[in-house]
Amino acid sequence: MLNRRFVIAATLGAMSLPGIALAQAPAGKVTVVTSFSKDVTDPIKKAFEKAVPGVTLEVQNRNTNAGVKYVEETKANNQVDLFWASAPDAFEVLKGKKLLTAYKPKATDIPEKIGSYPINDPDGFYFGFAASGYGIMWNERYAKANKLPEPKDWQDLAKPAFYDHVAIAAPSRSGTTHLTIETILQGEGWDKGWRTIKEMAGNFRSINERSFGVPEQVNSGQVGVGIVIDFFAFSAQASGFPVKFVYPTVTTVVPANVGIIANPPNKAAAEAFIEFLLSPAGQEVLLEPGIRRLPVNPAVYAKAGADYPNPFTDPRFQKMIGFDVDKSEQRTAVVDTLFDQLISFQLDGLKGVNKVLHEVDAALAKKPNEQAKALAEEARVLLAAMPVTEAQAASAELRGAFTGGKEKGARQAEVENQWAGFARDHYAKAKAKAEDALKAAK
Repeated sequence: MLNRRFVIAATLGAMSLPGIALAQAPAGKVTVVTSFSKDVTDPIKKAFEKAVPGVTLEVQNRNTNAGVKYVEETKANNQVDLFWASAPDAFEVLKGKKLLTAYKPKATDIPEKIGSYPINDPDGFYFGFAASGYGIMWNERYAKANKLPEPKDWQDLAKPAFYDHVAIAAPSRSGTTHLTIETILQGEGWDKGWRTIKEMAGNFRSINERSFGVPEQVNSGQVGVGIVIDFFAFSAQASGFPVKFVYPTVTTVVPANVGIIANPPNKAAAEAFIEFLLSPAGQEVLLEPGIRRLPVNPAVYAKAGADYPNPFTDPRFQKMIGFDVDKSEQRTAVVDTLFDQLISFQLDGLKGVNKVLHEVDAALAKKPNEQAKALAEEARVLLAAMPVTEAQAASAELRGAFTGGKEKGARQAEVENQWAGFARDHYAKAKAKAEDALKAAK
């Protein structure tokens, strides 16, 4: 009798939520693997459990790459219902491995695209619930104290004033940072994009393991500037932190997604969670000060403040680049490993060269010297050099070193060692050129 009353209550609760129509009454526990922090998941969990009585949301927090790996490793005895993250290429990986279940949400107020990007997977395996853009966040008090100019573009972060004042998360550990790096590469091209990334990296104070560690550092004033996803800055502003945010010229907006895992333990409750996220009530939760994400339902923006970014009406979003998720997915492991081997693990060497080049620039500003200028450019070319071309990065041969085959481990180690050696050699030569330039400039 108790179970019967419980199911009836759950049914009535689900039926009472406007905009949600479900095939069967959800009940019990629904488990989600997500890269989102508790600041995002806790308010949504509370609202969902209130909207759908009888269902409890269990949140397992893992970074995006670790979450994908976990879902793959546990597929034989799956205990997870949903995958919930920002990176669309992570969902493409899960879809390609047949680790997602197709579903057709009931929501009718969500457009097909945001900017030029489809909000939902055309095959119905994952769905956008919020939009995300990538850019630069900075602490105004820190900037004033350290005489930092207001950044507007990625190249600004390569300027001498920002040396040792910038933080980022490693793309191999953060799906959103991977999207940021990939956006720069797609927007500027492979060679120019890596040059921009490395020149910024020469000013990095830290490379963090989790994406939300960066805004925490900026909010607290441990660093002045962070490369972040937009809602980190918007929620910090709403909480009273003295921070600002800008979308650079080369950036994009893409949906953050949710999808049902293949063979979910509680399919009805998983569907209920998706319906809630896409309902007006679920979309409105995104406007809360602690979340401040961009809803995918245009009508919800009527309840946001006048200064709330609206990707459906703000002309800034119409100018953003079209993001190629297939290209990103094909070379994810290669791009992330290149970043680690050329930047994360070689940061001291990279910063050492950059510091000398900043000194050269200062000397040349006082007294021009063509020889010093030419030597400095040679150093910068050495820093910007890449061990692989864009075509090689997407090749089946190189991808195979990271994604398959019995020889994967040995081949991957061999490639990583080659790239690390390439970086050490080029950075040593670049430093020698930079030091020669400094001598010539004095």
